[in-house]
Amino acid sequence: MMDKPWGIEDLANFLGVPKNTIYQWRSKGYGPPSRKVGRYVKYLPDEVRRWLHSLPKEVG
Repeated sequence: MMDKPWGIEDLANFLGVPKNTIYQWRSKGYGPPSRKVGRYVKYLPDEVRRWLHSLPKEVG
């Protein structure tokens, strides 16, 4: 069974960033893939995790 889609607040909580950061990322075309469901923005948890794992690792 798939996890239920996350809203912006769910994503912000998962990543530990402010909601405003998610809005800024969306306006810049950055961040995990999202979908519009009516007027709502939703994120699939598996896609968020894949996006997070695709980011370069910090060295040092």
